Amino acid sequence: MFVHTVFFWLKDSESTSQRAALYAGLQELATIAEIKTAYVGVAADTRRPVIDSTYDFSITFIFETPQHQDIYQEHPDHKKFIENCAHTWSKVQVYDAVPYLGQ
Repeated sequence: MFVHTVFFWLKDSESTSQRAALYAGLQELATIAEIKTAYVGVAADTRRPVIDSTYDFSITFIFETPQHQDIYQEHPDHKKFIENCAHTWSKVQVYDAVPYLGQ
């Protein structure tokens, strides 16, 4: 398994057109066949010191293997998403994880 989580900060969080464009792009991205499970979300209304809720959107995509994630990274639809939506964000933060198998 390979878990790919990405957080997006819009250039203008108040812009409905930027918000709509990025959301539409993320929804389309989530349809790539190599993704086993896809979740597109926004920050929950939770407030604790350890929570960063400054982002505008997040995705969590689960792949069956790291190789599926590699295919996704080079997929034409992923490249098209970046080309079409990069103008909407000011920051992107990526966290990738795999199961811990011990020593």
